[in-house]
Amino acid sequence: MEPKDTLYLDYRERVADFIFDDAVAAVFDDMIRRSVPGYATVIAMTKVFAEQYAQPDTVCYDLGCSLGASALAMRKGIVQPGCNIIAVDNSESMAARCRKIVASDESGVPVKVKHADIRDVPIEKASVVVMNFTLQFLSPEQRDAMIQKIFDGLRPGGILLLSEKIAFEDADKEAFETDMHHEFKKLMGYSNLEVAQKRKSLENVLLPETLAAHKQRLANAGFTKTHLWFQCFNFMSLAAFKES
Repeated sequence: MEPKDTLYLDYRERVADFIFDDAVAAVFDDMIRRSVPGYATVIAMTKVFAEQYAQPDTVCYDLGCSLGASALAMRKGIVQPGCNIIAVDNSESMAARCRKIVASDESGVPVKVKHADIRDVPIEKASVVVMNFTLQFLSPEQRDAMIQKIFDGLRPGGILLLSEKIAFEDADKEAFETDMHHEFKKLMGYSNLEVAQKRKSLENVLLPETLAAHKQRLANAGFTKTHLWFQCFNFMSLAAFKES
């Protein structure tokens, strides 16, 4: 049974900024599944996208891999020969735990877990790149260059899966989607205090953008076709294609 996330259960006089440390890594599976509506669907479909779009003798990337859920989903989906997976996370705690999880999973597709900043990792010979809830943790001024680097490193016909928390320009819609997200978290067993303290910890760390901003950035980088394939409240996932 996986450890339960109780990190924000007790009242804190001061809520520090969220970091991916040992405490978070230990409960991350429970935390993200109870915090992100549709997370299980996003991971399950990552397998399907890898099955459909991984090309022979290419690299598939899981950028901001945390405990490797996306990497393992791709690993189960890849059917083309000569593929390997590179999973990257800048949290040493996450990367170390991810290596153990990957090592316990049997598959013929090699997975290399790197403890590194995704901005410093070359993207080469890529056919599938996954960024599930990662770009939102980069400062906004760094995001254009990151998406451009991914596009440049993709083979023709390659795909980027970009999943993010999003903001809304309309104030009423922003309030509705935020409220419903909080209700989802309470449905998953979090208390009002936990929801409030977790939100406070993320407000200076996770900086969401609008769906339109994400689509424009992808178009500017050169992605000719982008599909919104999933959305639940203020969480979405896009499939962006590099023209063959």
